Amino acid sequence: MPSRRKELENWLLRLLTPKIHFSFFEVRVDGQPVVLLEIERAFRHPVQFQGVELIRVGSYKKKLKDFPEKERALWRLFDRIPFEDGIAAERVLDEEVLRLLDYPGYFDLLKQPLPENRDGILEALVEDSLIRPCEAGGWNITNLGALLFAKRLEDFRLLRRKAMRVIQYNGVSRVTTRKEQIGAKGYACGFEDLINFIDGLLPSSEVIEQALRKTVPMFPEPAVRELVANALIHQDFFATGVGPMVEIFDDRLEITNPGAPLVDTQRFVDTPPRSRNESLASLMRRIGICEERGSGWDKVVFQTELYQLPAPLAEAIDDHTRVVLFAPKPLTRMDKADRVRAVYLHACLRYVNREHLTNASVRHRFGIEPQNIAAASRLIREAVEAGFIVPYDPRTAMTITTKRSSQLSKRFGIRTVSWNGASACWLPRVSRTSFGIDRQHEREPHPSRPRGVHPELAAVARGNLAGEAQAQTDSFHPAAAGGVAAIEPLEDALLLLA
Repeated sequence: MPSRRKELENWLLRLLTPKIHFSFFEVRVDGQPVVLLEIERAFRHPVQFQGVELIRVGSYKKKLKDFPEKERALWRLFDRIPFEDGIAAERVLDEEVLRLLDYPGYFDLLKQPLPENRDGILEALVEDSLIRPCEAGGWNITNLGALLFAKRLEDFRLLRRKAMRVIQYNGVSRVTTRKEQIGAKGYACGFEDLINFIDGLLPSSEVIEQALRKTVPMFPEPAVRELVANALIHQDFFATGVGPMVEIFDDRLEITNPGAPLVDTQRFVDTPPRSRNESLASLMRRIGICEERGSGWDKVVFQTELYQLPAPLAEAIDDHTRVVLFAPKPLTRMDKADRVRAVYLHACLRYVNREHLTNASVRHRFGIEPQNIAAASRLIREAVEAGFIVPYDPRTAMTITTKRSSQLSKRFGIRTVSWNGASACWLPRVSRTSFGIDRQHEREPHPSRPRGVHPELAAVARGNLAGEAQAQTDSFHPAAAGGVAAIEPLEDALLLLA
């Protein structure tokens, strides 16, 4: 009998899609042998037998597609069941619940006293939907309870692939693996250990402050913490065979989670919070791992600017979301994409704070010397030309008032013209040689050739007109948000395009 039952189980398993769990139980009722077949409930979509979805109508077996109303009702039922409410373990006894779940960690993280008896512990777990009474006796451990507080995720068959995987590579490619570890505990009770493990693998350097050595990590710990928490909370748990992953290279840190982002990656900073897994996010917020306010990405951008790192990169790749933190890199080694992304995120961060990006703020973001205004102007111009930021007030962008431009006209014989309703300064061809501008550069924007500025003209620009320029500093907005940045128009408008 056991061998024949095994053959039947293998035959059924081969014909089912997806391959759900089922078991046969032999019992005796009133002295008579009875065989019970226990079948795991369908989850998210109907189960197919030999590629066909079937339904019971009265005492008859019918194809589901022949009853569209019943099919629609079934799909509505599936859509209302979030992953967290699914069952990770069924018919578990009291002592098994306490063995499988880290209940002391649950009370510690919520800063609640541990109940004096088992009933008090189980009652608290039920209130947060970590466990649920089972109609057949005992308890059902929900996916929420197992994901957050499992002592070993390996004990839950359906959740084994949901553990965070941390991989460290040699160099900047995935060719050679230096170290790899898979998280064993639930997300909540094992979060601090996970962050500490990642921090221990990240490259760092030693600095001496007030005669004491201090280890400074390559990536700011608050940014790493936020991104790891986001990867855990916002992943798509219905995606099978995949899980969240942290990859550490010599020059970057990549954090990937299953599931396409719910919002455009360009709008992470200013979009209100949205969560794919509401119950999990809510409990993680109460524990203090996340805030559920939509400010996590703001913190990541702020920390990278504080450390003057290249801007983080968010990507949507094949139903996955990947965020990359880059190692320190001087401005001279950043490519155009890095520079534009940094200016755009800087503009976004200031926009959500009700501020505007300015030449001064860009200089502070990149650590540019105050006197090197032209370098910041070039960065802003790149972002404008790429369409990532737009002027806050286009009427004043890259212009000089008629009064001030006429002063330059009288002093240097510069012809002034009207452009878009405002007055801008243009250099006549005959004046270029006297101002040290050779013929090769006569059709290039002057700010990109600061050595072409006549010293006396520059003095007028930075001195006599400084007050006016400061008052008219043009502001820009992220293009995606409808506007956020600012540029000081003086040098750019002075010799804009001849």
